[in-house]
Amino acid sequence: MANAAAHAIDMIDVRPAFTAEDVAALNARFAGVPAHEMLRELLTGDLAGRTALVSSFGAESAVLLHLVSEIDTSIPLVFTNTQKMFGETLAYRDELSERLGFGDLRVFRPDPRLLAEKDRTGLRWSYDPDGCCEIRKVEPLKRALKGFDAWISGRKGFQAGTRTAMPMFELDETDAAGSGPKLKINPLAGWSKDALNAYFVEHDLLHHPLEAQGYPSIGCSPCTSKVLPGEDPRSGRWRGWDKVECGIHTPIPGGPQADDPIF
Repeated sequence: MANAAAHAIDMIDVRPAFTAEDVAALNARFAGVPAHEMLRELLTGDLAGRTALVSSFGAESAVLLHLVSEIDTSIPLVFTNTQKMFGETLAYRDELSERLGFGDLRVFRPDPRLLAEKDRTGLRWSYDPDGCCEIRKVEPLKRALKGFDAWISGRKGFQAGTRTAMPMFELDETDAAGSGPKLKINPLAGWSKDALNAYFVEHDLLHHPLEAQGYPSIGCSPCTSKVLPGEDPRSGRWRGWDKVECGIHTPIPGGPQADDPIF
């Protein structure tokens, strides 16, 4: 009887993977709903205990982190340390997460065995940036997200031409654990740069120290350069390569620009 009861509990806890229909329904349900209201409803309701907050602790990360901190500072906060990060990013991560009160910061690093096998010299970024991102960023995040049904991303539609059609909800089918697709939530998809700047001022948020030096989008140090006036904010990422995303995200097919946000 004990085994049967345990099996019954396991069956109750198993949830079906998210589907394209689920994503479409969520995009319709929350169309025009302010990001903080959407997050509060989901993180205290349907997705409570099932969601991870993923942050690169980049130039604009403080906005999303603050929005979530107003709802739940116990949410697992995931950071992938590629071991090619700017020192300024690591210091910013520690100070910002501490200021906002997050209590469950989870840092994931590349698998040492994979590094020894595929990037022994640490120079793969210089001749195969896709392969480097796969080892140092994509694979660690897959491990980090095991056990979660959904995760929150800080992407914004204005950052590049490949992101302008970004929806608030997407299906993430990159799960390597065999548990099926996860829900990816982009609360800031429709926010403009002006709206982000206003939010920083309104809430007196801490800025990434490299932003003032000409880095509006910050990734790994070997593959991030300063951005010139008039360029896309992400043009300094993988400059000189036909590459616009790290592999965690993929370019989004063209479509209408998202509406300006409402706080």
